[in-house]
Amino acid sequence: MRAGNGTAGRRRRILVAMSGGVDSSVAAARLVEAGHEVIGATMKTFCYSGTPASAKTCCGLDGIQDARRVADELGIPHYVFDVEDEFTRDVIDDFVHEYSRGRTPNPCVRCNSNTKFRDLFKRGRALGCHGVASGHYARLDRTADQPRLLRGLDPAKDQSYFLWGLPAGLLGKLHFPVGELDKAAVRERARALGLVTADKPESQEICFVPTGNYRDLLGKRLLPTHPALSPGPLVDWTGRIVGRHDGYSGFTVGQRKGIGGGRPEAWFVLEIRPETREVVVGPREMLDATRIVMGGLNWLATPPPPGARIQVQIRYRAPALACRVEACGADRLELAMEAPAKAATPGQSGVLFDGDRVLGGGRIAHARGEAAPACATTSSPPTRRTA
Repeated sequence: MRAGNGTAGRRRRILVAMSGGVDSSVAAARLVEAGHEVIGATMKTFCYSGTPASAKTCCGLDGIQDARRVADELGIPHYVFDVEDEFTRDVIDDFVHEYSRGRTPNPCVRCNSNTKFRDLFKRGRALGCHGVASGHYARLDRTADQPRLLRGLDPAKDQSYFLWGLPAGLLGKLHFPVGELDKAAVRERARALGLVTADKPESQEICFVPTGNYRDLLGKRLLPTHPALSPGPLVDWTGRIVGRHDGYSGFTVGQRKGIGGGRPEAWFVLEIRPETREVVVGPREMLDATRIVMGGLNWLATPPPPGARIQVQIRYRAPALACRVEACGADRLELAMEAPAKAATPGQSGVLFDGDRVLGGGRIAHARGEAAPACATTSSPPTRRTA
């Protein structure tokens, strides 16, 4: 099977998402080198006036300026698109809402699925573009009847985990020019081209949380009396109160820090119960999940039937875990794990693979193991099924 980045062939007009980082800079450069007509685009996703630190994030003012400088160096036009309203609705509001429900969101997935690529395609069509490109480390196989999304070749940088929510109908018009490279090769190419972003460090923080503490954002977006920010009990798996907390929004399933000590073994967060403000804690083995239920599904391939053996990745940089499909409905997927999964966290993405191919994904609703407490099922966003 041959998988390519989709840049070969006849000359096309392609809109490139340029964040001001080295990956998107080299993505644009490779398309220019391949002879395409390239247009750079940077998305203004939120207000930059809140804190000085916000200018330094991947989508901040410095990013816009660096993207424009790279575009000038490559001799391509560059546009800045203001998508603050869409980003606030699709990403920030969802982020706050999920934490208010005791779940742990993944804003990068939401941004890619609901704001970034959809808006770029809309703007690209207005500019007469045939496709959209980004600096994600992922690949597309165009040799089959329908394009297939694959992992990037560099396992240390693979970012296909963040792309499961893309509409399947867009895959044929996407380009990932750095998906077949590793990070060292990308930086080497940027240095050879003399790009200003060649040695720019990677941004690690959530772009709209420049302080690094997401509770600062929750404090601004939720009332001070909201249960997520209010004190409540720490309880063990039997219901016994073992301590107090300052708000369940400060916890996530699998967390150890902030629980308190004085016990012969370490305890971890097992469950969050927003209706009672309880944070349930217990020993590590109670995090072992043998069943995972997901909702908010999106398919990039034909949904696997019950009995199919696939793999699921439950967090970025975690290994894909072997599992069996027990049930697959319109808005619910049940997986039986071949080996226990550690800390399957409600709200996080579960991304489904068949080898290197991304089949689709969804949000983890709840998980259960033989030693785990019964977890309350939480509702998930509606399924988006695509051909």
